Amino acid sequence: MLPQLERPLSFPRRDVAASLVVFLVALPLCVGVAVASGVPAELGLVTGIVGGLVTGLLPGSSLQVSGPAAGLTVLVYDAVQQYGVAALGVLVLASGALQLALGALRMGRWFRAISVAVVEGMLAGIGLTIIAGQLYAMAGAEAPGSGVAKLAGLPELVLDGAGSAEAVAAFALGAGTIAVLAAWPRLPAKARQVPGPLAAVALTTAVALAFDAPVAKLEVRGLLGAVQPPGIGDFARLAEVGVLGTVLAFALISSAETLFSAAAVDRMHDGPRTDYDRELIAQGTGNAVCGALGALPMTAVIVRSSANVQAGARTKASRVLHGLWLLLFAALLPAALGLIPLAVLAGVLVHAGWKLIPTSGLAPLWRDHRGEALVLVATAVAVTALNLFEGVLLGLLLAVVKTAWETSHVHLDVHDEGGDGDAVRVAVAGNATFLRLPHLLDRLEALPRDRPIELDLSGLRHLDHACRTALTTWADRRGRTGPEPVVVAAASPAPPA
Repeated sequence: MLPQLERPLSFPRRDVAASLVVFLVALPLCVGVAVASGVPAELGLVTGIVGGLVTGLLPGSSLQVSGPAAGLTVLVYDAVQQYGVAALGVLVLASGALQLALGALRMGRWFRAISVAVVEGMLAGIGLTIIAGQLYAMAGAEAPGSGVAKLAGLPELVLDGAGSAEAVAAFALGAGTIAVLAAWPRLPAKARQVPGPLAAVALTTAVALAFDAPVAKLEVRGLLGAVQPPGIGDFARLAEVGVLGTVLAFALISSAETLFSAAAVDRMHDGPRTDYDRELIAQGTGNAVCGALGALPMTAVIVRSSANVQAGARTKASRVLHGLWLLLFAALLPAALGLIPLAVLAGVLVHAGWKLIPTSGLAPLWRDHRGEALVLVATAVAVTALNLFEGVLLGLLLAVVKTAWETSHVHLDVHDEGGDGDAVRVAVAGNATFLRLPHLLDRLEALPRDRPIELDLSGLRHLDHACRTALTTWADRRGRTGPEPVVVAAASPAPPA
């Protein structure tokens, strides 16, 4: 039986238990996403805390859990490299304000109109970029800047790392982390009560400590030392075109990921459905607070959200409490984070990146909807080769072109009685757009030149300007060179000739 949700904030036993599960799942992911984004690990915890204590209290989706997401890692890393950590707060604060405006304008529901193939392609491209970048971290090496350079440099990474004891030890710990994460779902149910990410980090960290592995470990400064609220001067950067583009990318991509996650979480329970506009406002509020603290941007995260539902959560209390546990851990036990090797966190991110790639669904999608599969693959390649924003724009453009192509079907029925003086009757039906214009003109040019033509356009549901102009030109020219003017039954609202 699926859990029934309660509206008021309460603390039943199942919510407390679920909050502990979500906390244990979120802890390594918050830290790993922060490190992969090029910022102090504590900022990932700050975003997780805000996602629980601020966004978790607001209406929208009762069981969805917010925090730093792997899906924004590439974009955040690029922004930090280009503008610096000090500018991150302004970027996140402005994107939160934009989300608040979109929610107030009731634009949340329109995010559901984004092509699923584009979203999955975006996530796949992010996953590939994360994997390529974190493989360098697993070997203790510096990753190149672009996605293409990361992929191209992997053979050299293998050759250079094979002769280094430090690189081999780091890679072994990262590979061990991935192996534990991959095997964890196949273990007995009792063992799986411990979340896989926590188990993988704990086990491999214990191995590193036991063998005194010569690997780099996480540096910890404490929450107060890591928080960097933006200064007044930082807001002047919002006048830069590149900064505004990054803000727009933060807001749109995090909103799309959040609302797609909400749709997935709604399918997991039979309680109240997500209010998309309120959820967008909740995310905007959380990102505004994160920006004021100089932390990472947040989204609703499907891994934590599904863990919350599967652990038996019934109200929003579970996600609020998970933020409280993160706060207590960061305040009371920050030194525990300093024991974790960076290669172990890189292994967690490689596994997370792999899960962003729809490996199992690509083959069925190709069999049933090849156009969608091509959009997905093209978006993933563009995100990897170019950047996240340009890759998504290209994917959206391809999705629009694909839809236009699929909907612009034109049928030409030619009725030719065969007599010398009889007219050839041509009936055109469907949607005539510029995408089908070459096919349409080829068929018309192939008609007999020594016979009268009757062109029936009344069956057209849509006739765009390009086709109307081309048909007018063809009919005029054929009327001058043929035995008789072309007789046209007009398409609404006006005849082409």
